[in-house]
Amino acid sequence: MRVHFISIGGSVMHQLAIALRQKGYQVTGTDDEIFEPAKSNLEKAGLLPLKIGWQEDMITADLDAVILGMHAKADNPELVKARELGLKIYSFPEYIYQESKQKKRVIVGGSHGKTTTTSMIMHVLQQQHQAFDYLVGAKLDGFAQSVNITDAPVIVCEGDEYPASALEKRPKFHFLFPHVAILTGIAWDHINVFPTFDIYLEQFRIFIDKIEKDGILIYNETDPVLKELVNSHHRTDIRYQPYGVPAHTIENGKTRIQLEGVEGDMQVFGNHNLMNLNAAWYACKELGMQAADFVKAISNFKGAAKRLELMAAGKTVNVYRDFAHAPSKVKATIEAVKQQYPTRALYAVLELHTYSSLNEQFMQEYKGAMDKADHAVVFYSKHALELKRMPDLPADIVKAGFAKEGLQVFTDKDLLWQWLQQQTYTNASVLFMSSGVYDGLDITGFAAGIVD
Repeated sequence: MRVHFISIGGSVMHQLAIALRQKGYQVTGTDDEIFEPAKSNLEKAGLLPLKIGWQEDMITADLDAVILGMHAKADNPELVKARELGLKIYSFPEYIYQESKQKKRVIVGGSHGKTTTTSMIMHVLQQQHQAFDYLVGAKLDGFAQSVNITDAPVIVCEGDEYPASALEKRPKFHFLFPHVAILTGIAWDHINVFPTFDIYLEQFRIFIDKIEKDGILIYNETDPVLKELVNSHHRTDIRYQPYGVPAHTIENGKTRIQLEGVEGDMQVFGNHNLMNLNAAWYACKELGMQAADFVKAISNFKGAAKRLELMAAGKTVNVYRDFAHAPSKVKATIEAVKQQYPTRALYAVLELHTYSSLNEQFMQEYKGAMDKADHAVVFYSKHALELKRMPDLPADIVKAGFAKEGLQVFTDKDLLWQWLQQQTYTNASVLFMSSGVYDGLDITGFAAGIVD
């Protein structure tokens, strides 16, 4: 097989390129910019383009497939030539499906918890020495890369609702056709792509329609929107498995779960993570696993990168960081930390960084999201607004949207840093939530400096 990647430097694209090279395919690729860690990863694999920029001469009639990344535009010269030659052009998820037609496909969808749930399934299967392929949106301990394509009989994929490519505007998870499907919940996001909630909801209705006949939908029945969707759009040719928070106890900051009479201590915590765990259990059960084996394997799962990741810990202080940015994710993460350490003061620092979170019209969706925090801070940089070509976002609009008494709002990282340094972190939990980098603020150094 000869495969060419247009936009090989993408965070997931370059991982697929490496996986196909390892499978024995002839792989080439181009891009107009490649950053770390993709640059070093591609160089190590012998796939780093010799020069930066699009190269039409690399598009030849003998290519078996051209894989188009999200970064490439519709008028990309390589894409134009590939279409002229009548080559097979795939978006990333379309190609994943081509490689997995003969596999049992486990696809995890939903507005939140996709990465963690996918990671849990992967971790357990690996611990049980089962062969499987995978696609996940984060770096995981024990896995060299985030994409793997072999001849394994099973593939586990994180299913994103974001558009597949410049040519294919439908969501990625519409192209994966699961045998085992998981939906973790539905909360409006990506408003630049889905301008109304109804349009967003429709994508999940379509996803349910894509489940293979005789397949199974594992769904979060505690989510009222998702539960209503399932009840109103019920297929008779698939099975349904609802789930919620499994039986558990919390003592001295340690969570212990029970599944089908089997108990075990966990390293992850919070109702949202326990529901993710329950969804992962039903998926693994569908793959033939026993409860005792699942509990044993999941007990040492530490979480995916930046998903309630413990940055630093002392006797009376823990500092966490989380990828949370959408309202439902922010609320769930804050409540998880407060539930785990109810007697500790919770300092929650949220960066607004995505298009949706910086949109004035979306701000009301955050109402109540930070209510459980004892000290709540929202930060966003003017630079982020400029890069996204968005209008100014007044602080009073943010405060009104969150409706959190005492909320601190900062748009200057130096002022945020001063505030952080002025607080007293005795018997406290500190939680940083962002899909960005706080405009370059050294939160790693801060975390190391405050633990006792």
